[in-house]
Amino acid sequence: MKVAFLDRDGTIIEDYEDELWRNITEPIFIDGSIEGLKIIKQKGYEIIIITNQYLIGEKIISIEQYREFTNKLVNRLKDNGIEILDIFYCPHSREGNCNCMKPKDGLVRMALEKYPEIELRDSFIVGDSLCDLELGERLGIKTFKIGLGKEEGKTLFIESLKDIGDIKNG
Repeated sequence: MKVAFLDRDGTIIEDYEDELWRNITEPIFIDGSIEGLKIIKQKGYEIIIITNQYLIGEKIISIEQYREFTNKLVNRLKDNGIEILDIFYCPHSREGNCNCMKPKDGLVRMALEKYPEIELRDSFIVGDSLCDLELGERLGIKTFKIGLGKEEGKTLFIESLKDIGDIKNG
C-alpha cells in the first residue's frame, strides 16, 4: 500500500502560535489543500496524518479539545469526498524526549505496525517544518516541503498541497 504521510498544521490546515490554539475550534483549510488531498487519493495513495501535538502535553489544549477539533477536521474532509486512512499524533511535551515526536520516526513506526502492508519505498511525506524534512530523510523516502526552496536530495519544495500533482506513481 502506498501512503502519503501528511503533517496537519501548516500543511493541510492553518497553523497558529501555540497560545492561540486555546481558542481555535474550527479547522481552516489552507488554499489548495483539499484539491491536493484529492489528487493524492486519485494517484492511489492512502492518507495518514502524522502530527506533533505537544500542546496537549504542555497543557495549552486538552485531549478533549484535540479530539473535538480532529473530528471536525475528519468530517469536513469526508464532506469533500476525502477519506483519511488514519491519524497518528504525539501528545507529549517537547521536553518529554519520547520516540513519537517528529523528527523521530515513532508515528510512522506505529502506522507500519498497524498497517504492515504499507510500502515505505512507494510512500512519501509532506510537511511544512524542519522536523518533517528530517523525518523524511531519516526514513529515506521522498519528502515534500511546503515553502520556498529547491529540490534537495529526496526533498522537493512545493507551495501548497495542490502542487503535489507533479508526483509520479510508483
